[in-house]
Amino acid sequence: MASSSIQPPSSQNVAGIVLAAGESSRMGRDKALLPLGNKTFLLHLIETFEGVVSPLLVVLGHHRQYIQEQIGDIPGVLFLSNPDYPQGQLSSLQVALRHLKGESISGAVVCLVDHPLLSLKVIDSLLERFRESSAPIVIPTFQGRRGHPVVFNSSLFEELLNAPVDQGARVVVRRHGEELKLVEVDDGGILADIDRPGEYAELLKNWSRTSRRKPDLPEQF
Repeated sequence: MASSSIQPPSSQNVAGIVLAAGESSRMGRDKALLPLGNKTFLLHLIETFEGVVSPLLVVLGHHRQYIQEQIGDIPGVLFLSNPDYPQGQLSSLQVALRHLKGESISGAVVCLVDHPLLSLKVIDSLLERFRESSAPIVIPTFQGRRGHPVVFNSSLFEELLNAPVDQGARVVVRRHGEELKLVEVDDGGILADIDRPGEYAELLKNWSRTSRRKPDLPEQF
């Protein structure tokens, strides 16, 4: 069991981080710009986070300039660049955490751009559990399966910054496995990891049929 040095959040302000720097090689197109209804994946996530987290950071890498041009400037959203994006998701998270150094925040909600079905209800549930506890990590579950987004206590930021990029954030999550909190939600969208064209086609089919039906796809943490 990891040593418990996590303190209760010193501030109620929580940052939001959207990781959108990858090459989308399995999809063959930039996942940040995939249409879902009348918005892109990235815009869906930004709009879900707006007014709930502060600051809101989006980390771009592959096709950074093109994606940002397509999205445009959005008040309250800061776009960061990760030149080392081929090293993986943790390298992008570390870009955001370095930017947050010195900020008076209690933690950060970390979301991946290929999980576009994130709902405000899920964010509220995670933040409620985070703010009432001293948990280092809060993770949503659906029918017992872990999904996204994940809330990290600011007490873990240095640990995440020092973690080996080839192992990802999982190494930190596992280190605090007995301390983290799981929040069961009634929203299968937390499992919707859209990586391949077939998964995207199924998502569009469900979206057009019910507007909010979510595929049941594997967890990442």
